[in-house]
Amino acid sequence: MDKHQKMDREFEFTGDDFTRARKLIYQHAGISLADTKAELVYGRLSRILRSAGTDSFKEYLDTLESTQNEHAVEDFVNALTTNLTSFFRENHHFPILAEHLSKLQTPITIWCCAASTGEEPYSIAMTACEVFSSVTPPVKIIATDIDTSVLKRAERGVFSLHRISKVSNIRRDQFFLKGTGQQDGFVKVRQELRDLVTFQPLNLLTPRWPLREPFDAIFCRNVMIYFDKPTQTKVLNQFLPFMKPHALIFFGHSENFIYQSEDLRLCGKTVYELKR
Repeated sequence: MDKHQKMDREFEFTGDDFTRARKLIYQHAGISLADTKAELVYGRLSRILRSAGTDSFKEYLDTLESTQNEHAVEDFVNALTTNLTSFFRENHHFPILAEHLSKLQTPITIWCCAASTGEEPYSIAMTACEVFSSVTPPVKIIATDIDTSVLKRAERGVFSLHRISKVSNIRRDQFFLKGTGQQDGFVKVRQELRDLVTFQPLNLLTPRWPLREPFDAIFCRNVMIYFDKPTQTKVLNQFLPFMKPHALIFFGHSENFIYQSEDLRLCGKTVYELKR
């Protein structure tokens, strides 16, 4: 029996199905899935098969490979995208960002290119408010993600109390509204903070990013770990024209590009600047 096929599964899922799914997610999102991710792929895609009334993975993958249906591809990518995030995750970056913002001429533009459900861009926005002692700082944040479903949640700005459990009481009082009645147990980001952030879908594999201007800071944290080396190098080089001469670019704690880019140099813990 195929090692990827189990008797108790609802749908047949063969090694060939897994290989085809890996190829498609790499093609559309640059994500390089390990051999050990078969169960993850089955679990996430089986929900799509179930809701669509599709009988098999082969039929579903045949459709994906042959169709130009953008919604079907979008649902596929959304299902296999990992969205682990939290407010002020990797907290050591935010004092560096604050110091950087305090030195810049205004207006300031920041790009958060893996916005997920919104915790990271809103953390950036809170930092900007604190630097300028204002809920309307001269800062504009562009927040993008390949997963359109999480962007909709991010734009709403509604979070459970559990999601902000590690946010200080001062920040809770200043930047969140506590829900009542049916919204008890939830908070909503204040409108002034939400106004600082513009959410839009963007795939980092797109040859030309639909962005108009270079940025003072870019956050691309815990994204590149899902790409293979050639894709990482391609994306790194594509960032360069979108960095102002003084810009900082922030990566995740396990991402190291010291030897992968001749144009960037390390200036802090997983923080880089342009060499030239």
